[in-house]
Amino acid sequence: MELFNNIALGLSTALAWNNLLWCIIGVSLGTLIGVIPGVGTLATMSLLFPITYVLEPTAALIMLAGIWYGSTYGGSTASILLNLPGTPANAVTCLDGFPLAKQGRAGVALLMTTVASFFGASVGIIMMMLFAPVISEVAFKFGPAEYFSIMVLGLVAASVVSSGSAIKAITMVVGGIMLGLVGTDVNSGVARFDLGFPELQDGIQIVAIAMGLFGLTEIIASINHVKSSDRKVDVSMKSMLPTRDEMRRSWWPMARGSGLGSFFGILPGVGPTVAAYMAYALEKRTSKTPERFGKGAIEGIMAPESANNASDQASFIPTMTLGIPGSVTMALIIGALMIHGIQPGPQMLTEQPQMFWGLVMSFWIGNIILVILNVPMIGLWVRVLLIPYHILYPAIVMFICIGTYAVNNNVFDVYAVLAFGIAGYVLRRLDFEPAPLLLGYVLGPMLEENFRRAMLLSRGSFSTFVERPISMWVLLFTALLLVWGIRSSLRHRSSGKLVQAPEPV
Repeated sequence: MELFNNIALGLSTALAWNNLLWCIIGVSLGTLIGVIPGVGTLATMSLLFPITYVLEPTAALIMLAGIWYGSTYGGSTASILLNLPGTPANAVTCLDGFPLAKQGRAGVALLMTTVASFFGASVGIIMMMLFAPVISEVAFKFGPAEYFSIMVLGLVAASVVSSGSAIKAITMVVGGIMLGLVGTDVNSGVARFDLGFPELQDGIQIVAIAMGLFGLTEIIASINHVKSSDRKVDVSMKSMLPTRDEMRRSWWPMARGSGLGSFFGILPGVGPTVAAYMAYALEKRTSKTPERFGKGAIEGIMAPESANNASDQASFIPTMTLGIPGSVTMALIIGALMIHGIQPGPQMLTEQPQMFWGLVMSFWIGNIILVILNVPMIGLWVRVLLIPYHILYPAIVMFICIGTYAVNNNVFDVYAVLAFGIAGYVLRRLDFEPAPLLLGYVLGPMLEENFRRAMLLSRGSFSTFVERPISMWVLLFTALLLVWGIRSSLRHRSSGKLVQAPEPV
């Protein structure tokens, strides 16, 4: 009964004309920013942050939240059509979304992505409504040892994201970790691996890596090989409908992806990028036909998109109930509240129920608005593929440069994009997948930070990772996943040899 009262309170708050208006503005801006590669959610929220000074706190919170989860909807559009991740969380969508677009099925990919996004977001919202207090208590029990184990699990899972050699995937993960360690050491203040460039003392920007490895690499690889006849574009309603088999293949990946996204969303510092990669890795490893992944498998879209949207919504649980921001974006939202004298934390559920439940119900309204915005525009986005390549490619490069430069107003980042684009092309020719490198980059600094904290708290004892039950079980699961992955790779390799035709005598 109390839950229904809270829902009614939230709806009355979210449907107030002022809050509804700023919800529409937030999700619309978020979608637009997501579609434009490289601009980034954080940059947009930072630019609009001064507006929160003059808004009511609930309206300010709803607007910033709309930009946050709306950008994930829009980010998949550029990933599918142009192989350019609109946000880092959408990078894994490139792996199967872009091949589907090249097969002339961009409409199907975009429509199913919208379905997966709404489904994942709905699961994340339900989790926040039902289990916010309980889940926040569980997340609060996670210490450095548990977070370290989670990061190890993520890195092991990254080795199965790649469709090629596991050794090459692990190499890319290690390379990503090394890139993540570039910059100033948080503890000692000493610059590491900066090669004498002052610009690298703040680290390498993730936008530069993502845009270079996925966007610029694709342009370099395709510029001499793509012809107008290679592009199949059909914008009829019939062309946007998935087959019955694709619908059947989509339900369980959405369910599993939403569950993973909700779990990783409640863990401060993990976020939608890790959730998306983990969901993709799980689907590929459990699939009976893993060879389809990377070639346009519908599961490769549904799982990560439902995961990152569920994570977006669930990430508000530790932010609002514990006052612990899981990312810089969440820190901005906390900052907006503190401007108005509101301190997020356990007391918010009792002291500010109207604001808390108004935000939760605005998620439902915002996601419905996003579906209404995105579905009619699928045909428009698909028509982007009709633009001649001699116009489209320079335009893409322009967006990459503008978006990358806008993050820090630093031309060095644009040079970094060029370097990663060339490196990505070389790696592609050598059959190295870029996705594990990006995940290694994201997890590397967090892995080091939590390892140091765990060692400090345990006085240098490695046994802390197995003495704490949650950490022990996560590491055990990681070991089982590693063994399973090795066995699967060996089995597929041996079965591949068996089906090879004998050489003629």
